[in-house]
Amino acid sequence: MRVFLVLALGLALLTMAVLAPVTLAQKPPGSGPPTPPPPTQPPSQPTTSIVPGSDPSERREDLVLFLTGRVAISDGSTLPGEVMVERICNSRVRQQVYAFSRGEFSMQLGSKNDAFLDASAGGSSQLNSLNKDTTGGIPRRELMNCELRATGPGLRSDAISLVGLDAVASGMDVGVLVMHRGAKVEGMTLDARTYKAPKEARKAYEKGIAAATNGKLPEAHKYFETAVKIYPSFALAWFELGSVLRRENQNEAARKAFTEATTIDVKFSQPYLGLAAMAFEKGNWAEVLELTKHILNLDPWGHVEVTGYVLDLDALDYAEAYFYHAYASYKVNRIADAEKSALKAERIDVRSRFPRLHLLLAEIFTRKNNYTSAISQLRTYLELVPHAGDGVRVREQLAELEKLNGVPPAAERIDPK
Repeated sequence: MRVFLVLALGLALLTMAVLAPVTLAQKPPGSGPPTPPPPTQPPSQPTTSIVPGSDPSERREDLVLFLTGRVAISDGSTLPGEVMVERICNSRVRQQVYAFSRGEFSMQLGSKNDAFLDASAGGSSQLNSLNKDTTGGIPRRELMNCELRATGPGLRSDAISLVGLDAVASGMDVGVLVMHRGAKVEGMTLDARTYKAPKEARKAYEKGIAAATNGKLPEAHKYFETAVKIYPSFALAWFELGSVLRRENQNEAARKAFTEATTIDVKFSQPYLGLAAMAFEKGNWAEVLELTKHILNLDPWGHVEVTGYVLDLDALDYAEAYFYHAYASYKVNRIADAEKSALKAERIDVRSRFPRLHLLLAEIFTRKNNYTSAISQLRTYLELVPHAGDGVRVREQLAELEKLNGVPPAAERIDPK
């Protein structure tokens, strides 16, 4: 019995030894530790993608590729036909897109369309543009001096600063851009009686407009004279006659025509602006102040606090009026009035049609020892008119202010988008 048990035990051990490899071979996959996959790239290769054509120091997560948001009117009403959203950097319009019918908008940054006006109308074209040139983008730091605002007929817009907004997946949602309806104040528009001219006078006026538009000044002169002869109370024709006379260098006759228009309708601002421009050219600062004061009293946005930008459909150029008022105020040493009007002109004149405005602001800021703002204004002026006759003097002034302000040399600065 004892011999039998020993033989049985030995046979069992031998069987286990033979079957063990088979058992291990049939073990289900995954029950043991996984085999590490081979490396897909050398460990020394960086994993952060760099945007082609950009500064290698700028990583994709530091770039903002597009801005999105929505435009809404404060009273909840429907947006008008074409509302445009603009990106403004350092007081200059850099990019424009139209909002969709419900107010949504998308703005691609850093593409070949950036740094100049891009008003691609229609929603589908904007969506398609997001799929093109997607390797662009703007470093977040270059948006620090930028803000968004919207323009639309009869509306004024709040502004959204891009400072401090967080970007998610290279996109930035700016939220809701609110617009407000503006009401015209009395005296803003031309008196309806002006349009009650007889048919023949209106016909002559329309022919005069066509001739003036085509540069045919003698013909325009003749037609406008006919219009005011038929209907002496035709204030608009008197104004257009004065404009043509001024283009013909008949300044005294132009002054009389403008004055006649103001006598007929004191609420008609455009002839006042013509007279102000002529006084400005002669350096008659007291007259400039008197005329522009009358104009600005009729400015609807001069009666409310405006923190955003304004698009007004009125034919009068209020930016020009504020510029004249600011310059004349500075000349008579009313510095506070000059600064107030100049800043208002800068906010309205987003197309930068008055480069000398920036020289004026630079002088004002320099007097206040605000060198940083003065430097910014001089740079803007040189950017607008790089070949200006006074460019050498302005560059010398800029270098002096930069030295006082501890600004690095121009070669070490990066020009913002």
